[in-house]
Amino acid sequence: MKRRATSEFARAVGCFFREFLPTQRGMSLPTIRSYRDSLLLLFRFLAGGREERISTLALGSITSSAVVRFLAHLEQVRGNGISTRNARLAAIHTFARFLMSRHPEHMTELQSVLALPFKRGAQRRPVDYLELKEVETLLANIDRSSTAGQRDYALFALMLNTGGRVQEVLNLTASDVRFDPPQQVRFVGKGNKVRMCPIWPRTAKLLQVLVAANRGVATDDHAEARIFQNRRGESLTRFGVRYLLHKYLPARSSGDTCAGKRIHPHALRHTTAVYLLKAGIDFATISQWLGHASLTTTMRYAHADLDLKRQALLQVFPETLGAPTAGRLHIDGSEITRWLRRL
Repeated sequence: MKRRATSEFARAVGCFFREFLPTQRGMSLPTIRSYRDSLLLLFRFLAGGREERISTLALGSITSSAVVRFLAHLEQVRGNGISTRNARLAAIHTFARFLMSRHPEHMTELQSVLALPFKRGAQRRPVDYLELKEVETLLANIDRSSTAGQRDYALFALMLNTGGRVQEVLNLTASDVRFDPPQQVRFVGKGNKVRMCPIWPRTAKLLQVLVAANRGVATDDHAEARIFQNRRGESLTRFGVRYLLHKYLPARSSGDTCAGKRIHPHALRHTTAVYLLKAGIDFATISQWLGHASLTTTMRYAHADLDLKRQALLQVFPETLGAPTAGRLHIDGSEITRWLRRL
């Protein structure tokens, strides 16, 4: 009986990852891997931290009390924050719903697992992005006389141009890029959603040169090869991009431009978003540009830039923060219209 319960558990886990998540839910590989990591942590916890004992788990091992202890373990022992704790719980909820549909005999206990609430109080870190001087420093530090330097310059230029997620950029092949006007790239984002993003002609030229260098001759052969490759001809990794970013924009001492910032590849995406916002691009367009699932995600950039806050304050309280005035501020109808449009 115990062996049967164990085999049921193994089959359920296999079906969840091989069929349910990729086929029925249409989840992307990075999301599936995130779910894998969350559930593997849970299974190890239930097995007492011993890998060999995971094979002895049964469907009845997934109880609300066990999950509560696991969540406490994440926060108290592993030091995870509320956001990470909630992300792990979301994966467990999805697994519990799947088990309920396949094994209704465990429905009562699984419903208790689903009733476990997400924890409030998770706070986002301030958005870290690069100032213009830092962007110029990053690109100026790259030696473009070498093949590796040309690749690195094209990589960061494209990331700043498009605001693409680092893995989206690394997955690009020559067939994803339109080199002729209007120049653009095709990204496959979260949930396998495809979006087109315009690029500058000079960015397209950098990519074209890089593609030609990768295959020796600019032909249509190897159109599916990754554009950004390492010395071995393999695709660059996110960790490789992080290393390159720190190489060209090293951590600075206190008082310098990068002090207090977490400089990571995703900061380049934040940089693009903030400067799109500064340029007056509306939130809906920025959301589509970056591939956000909701405008709520895009709205966080409105809180990121102090310059935008100062401009807004000057528009609302011009007498207080602007030049001192002796009397009432007088503006004509056209100025009122411009002021209202800027709100």
